[in-house]
Amino acid sequence: MQEKFDIVVVGAGHAGCEAACAAAQMGARTLLITMDMNKVAQMSCNPAVGGIAKGQIVREIDALGGHMAQVTDQTTIQFRMLNRSKGPAMWSPRAQCDRGRFIWAWRHVVENQENLWIWQDQVKELLVENGQVRGVETYLGVTFLARCVIITAGTFLNGLMHIGRTQLAGGRCAEPPSLQLSESIARHGITVGRMKTGTPVRIDGRSVHYEDMTLQPGDHDFHRFSYLPDNSDKSENSEYSEQSDHSSKKSLPCWITYTNPAVHERLRQGLPDSPLYNGQIQSIGPRYCPSIETKLVTFADKEQHQLFLEPEGTGTQEMYLNGFSSSLPIDVQLEALRLIPAFRDVKIYRPGYAIEYDYFDPTLLHHTLESKKVDGLFLAGQVNGTTGYEEAAGQGLVAGVNAALKCSGKGEFVMHRDESYIGVLIDDLVTKGVDEPYRMFTSRAEFRILLRQDDADRRLTPRAYELGLATAERYHHWKQKEEEINRLLAFCKDFSVKASLINPHLQALGSTELSKGCKLIDLISRPGLSFDNLSPALPRLAQAIKATPNRREEIAEAAEVLIKYSGYIERERQLAEKMQRLEDLVIQGRFHYDEIQSLSTEARQKLSHIDPVTLAQASRIPGVSPSDINVLMVLMGR
Repeated sequence: MQEKFDIVVVGAGHAGCEAACAAAQMGARTLLITMDMNKVAQMSCNPAVGGIAKGQIVREIDALGGHMAQVTDQTTIQFRMLNRSKGPAMWSPRAQCDRGRFIWAWRHVVENQENLWIWQDQVKELLVENGQVRGVETYLGVTFLARCVIITAGTFLNGLMHIGRTQLAGGRCAEPPSLQLSESIARHGITVGRMKTGTPVRIDGRSVHYEDMTLQPGDHDFHRFSYLPDNSDKSENSEYSEQSDHSSKKSLPCWITYTNPAVHERLRQGLPDSPLYNGQIQSIGPRYCPSIETKLVTFADKEQHQLFLEPEGTGTQEMYLNGFSSSLPIDVQLEALRLIPAFRDVKIYRPGYAIEYDYFDPTLLHHTLESKKVDGLFLAGQVNGTTGYEEAAGQGLVAGVNAALKCSGKGEFVMHRDESYIGVLIDDLVTKGVDEPYRMFTSRAEFRILLRQDDADRRLTPRAYELGLATAERYHHWKQKEEEINRLLAFCKDFSVKASLINPHLQALGSTELSKGCKLIDLISRPGLSFDNLSPALPRLAQAIKATPNRREEIAEAAEVLIKYSGYIERERQLAEKMQRLEDLVIQGRFHYDEIQSLSTEARQKLSHIDPVTLAQASRIPGVSPSDINVLMVLMGR
């Protein structure tokens, strides 16, 4: 059997689903190949989406026309906006999801996407001819020809699971690994390495003593992931109604508990059988999501570590123990858990385990995520050395868009570091490479105040609409929001507040009284003052906010952020514009770096290997010093 498509996507995880949908939305005939249609977009580890910087990525995916945010909103069982005590650049949405419903919500998306077909099978061979992708061959003996192939195989490439000294081949628990495909790709000059990740024990919620833990409830306000309206709720309690009642949203709590010295002692006794410390695992795991045994060794002086018990869904007793990732023997994991008061009678569904898998050197990719070695081959997700659903989904969307553009001959789609966290992620990967699983943090972005979670639609939706990725509905939705924000900003700039009118209210709020009248925008700029606490004393402000036809709270918050942080935003935008001058200096193809003796040896090696597109990208390569950049600028006559 042989069939032909424009694009074949291998793997239906978070990267694969976004890649396939993006390509199909842009008109490319797309095939999505998965081992198991019942595990589409499976949450292999934590049943949660978002978090610090990750939440910003999900909002960017949504602004671009992707689906992760909408699926998350449909299946959320708890929502929280993290870091609200800090500035808006740090606010990060996070949601606990119903794992089973998340899969089926995503399956509904992919099964009903125009131009997208699904095939259940395993790919064993990448077909390449004269350096150009031709398609793939599967274990069922089917050949799918395609102009572009996107590999999004997650942890399945030669996956090997570890529980104590027990080793099992698998891509994740109870699922087979993908064999032969990795070797098929490596034959074309693509460097392969090994990485490790892990997951915690799954607990039977009926065996837990909840009274010995601290309750962690979710938020009950207007925040959610998608910028689009919540079409699942048109009741009188909808956030779009005249009287919002956010407390009506279904929410399940999480719980907090801690390990103790007795737990640590039992875990230490098991270290000789730990795959991480007996030489069984040689690859590197994620630094910022360590196993419990790694915490004991790295932070030997700590007497306790925080654990979060998180529900897996509304219709299951299965609980996820965040903070207790482990590959220790089963009996060690279980006995240690029972030394925690809340888990003294605990029963488990399955133990934690570690998994090793193949990944490919991301410095051999263009910013489009197309391979520099094989024309038409794109790589996205954990196969590029990243960790996390959100990082994978962002890469998948970019790979899908660029594969579709390549098929139609319409150029490429690349986001700069001041445009999106996804742009930062991809630039870090292709410029710096990885020596451990890459995880996104706000600290990785130099323009954090420009990359806030509240305005990803302003940054990205117009570009996505031009590409044909964002729908007209989404574009109109953004335009309406932008107009309402600008209306509120104009009102605040024009509205004069009399000192005699507002001073009693300012005194009650603990804010300095006015000596004379001022514009409302100057009051809003003050710390501690907001639309909410000023509206009772300023009826015209309340009326201006109420005049917003929908998404009232979202729009008011966005306008308030722009007022309070306008100085920071403008300063960062100026810095970004300066950096853009270096981004505009294209150097790819201009130099034979090996022949430039005035460059350091390390710089010659790194520049030759990565072949940066711009001078700005060259400046971010580890080992390339400012003096090396100056040499290149002199050679360019600058």
